[in-house]
Amino acid sequence: MPHPIGPAPSLPDPAPLAPPAGCHVMLVEDDKDFSRILSESLSVHGFRVSLFRQPREAVARLTLLQPDAVLTDMMMPGMSGLDVLAECRALDPGLPVVVLSARGNIPMAIDAIRNGAYDFLEKPFPIEKLVTLLGRAVQQRRLASENRALKGRLAEALGIASVIRGDSTPVRELREAILRIAPAPVDVLVLGETGTGKELVARSLHQFGTRKGNFVAINCAAIPEALFESELFGHEAGAYTGATKARIGKIEFASGGTLFLDEIEAMPLHLQAKLLRVLQERQVERLGSNQPIPVDLRVVAATKVDLKALSDQGGFRLDLVYRLSVAPLRNPPLRERRDDIPALFAHFLQEAAQRFDQPVASPQPELMQRLLGYEWPGNVRELRNVAEQVQLGIAPSLGACAAAAEGERLLDQTLASVEKGLIEDALRRHGGSASEACKALGINYSALYRKMKAHNIDLARFRRSA
Repeated sequence: MPHPIGPAPSLPDPAPLAPPAGCHVMLVEDDKDFSRILSESLSVHGFRVSLFRQPREAVARLTLLQPDAVLTDMMMPGMSGLDVLAECRALDPGLPVVVLSARGNIPMAIDAIRNGAYDFLEKPFPIEKLVTLLGRAVQQRRLASENRALKGRLAEALGIASVIRGDSTPVRELREAILRIAPAPVDVLVLGETGTGKELVARSLHQFGTRKGNFVAINCAAIPEALFESELFGHEAGAYTGATKARIGKIEFASGGTLFLDEIEAMPLHLQAKLLRVLQERQVERLGSNQPIPVDLRVVAATKVDLKALSDQGGFRLDLVYRLSVAPLRNPPLRERRDDIPALFAHFLQEAAQRFDQPVASPQPELMQRLLGYEWPGNVRELRNVAEQVQLGIAPSLGACAAAAEGERLLDQTLASVEKGLIEDALRRHGGSASEACKALGINYSALYRKMKAHNIDLARFRRSA
């Protein structure tokens, strides 16, 4: 039997390419002596080797072991190397497979490469050649995997930016925190004033997480206390007067997805204890039943008050506060992100114009200064309402400006910010198409490109995003 490692060359070959750290190779070879020697040789060169002499067993363990590369003999009883290659391609299309054969020929090599093999080696071969080949294959696989992960993160970042809008530092930090927390199986408490968009944060956690079930939203302040328990936990037929048939509750309906509890501070105290038990045990019992039902869900609670202070007053359970606060997120008020106001206002104007089937309104410069100086007690929700009023030609009542310094911004700076926001929003909505953006904005090509140059807007960025 030929030795797996070929005769030493007369002249020294270049040093083999070192395998990447932690490189794991699955070796499928039915010849006992050959497989042992080859496995030991690869181990000496830094590879971690999983050896299989039965090809069917190797294929069955492939998903569990997740090797970086597969090395398979061509001729084996019951299953050929091409069969192993086909199974590997079906389970993991990007997995590099190197095929070995003692009776190699050109048609056989061509057949292996055509079927997706990374390479074909004829026995015997220098071990340095195989080490270099495997090292290169694994590096290419890991690079491709890193590129896919990077593209996925970029796609997520672009996607969430269309939901949680704004370029201010607090908003960028919020988006980063959402993307970091979303895949983790933890409950989240969203803190923020009325109108800051806490439900958008909850929906983003669901959208960019791994759960594919329902997103179920409950406003705890809007449900009558007499119906709250049935609404949340469900009931069996006959559990109380009027319960003629069984009904699953919101918790059970959200299993596999996300349960959003808005204004959780309004939840009755006796139900907080039941909710705490659900969060701890991940089981729910319907009213009128003693049978626990397993649930797998993420709970996102939102509040506009300090729950710990409310707990000190006896209005909320402290243990539930701690259970919900594993991953707290703070949604900043609009007054802390004034730089986002022009772009947000432009976006809301566009939305309102589309909904009302009207041309986009042109706000007065004096109004823009007032928007930037106003305190916004109603936050983003109030800004949206003002945009709709302006679009309908209704003069909004904003009261006195509480931030005089902001109100003293130069008029041309204010107008420039709004104009830039309108142009960028049009380009984003139309995938970087200059012609479609011109139609939406009601301007010609030369005006668009002149304004893009003045505002330093890169058209290619919007085309790449699209």
